[in-house]
Amino acid sequence: MRVNKDMTIAEILRLDGGIADILSATGMHCLGCLMAHGEDLGQACAVHGIDADELIKRINDYLASKDAEGAE
Repeated sequence: MRVNKDMTIAEILRLDGGIADILSATGMHCLGCLMAHGEDLGQACAVHGIDADELIKRINDYLASKDAEGAE
């Protein structure tokens, strides 16, 4: 599965718990707040002043590397 701007933070975190580290490293420290359940990634990036496309690439690269590890 690939992450996109329209997915909520909660949906993204359900994909893989390791994504929380990526989000925290970018400055999104409120991952458990109520907004994470209703706010999509694009909105959260706008609020936090984060480049959504860059963050999505980092998350999708992380997921792809996990998929590659699992295929070995």
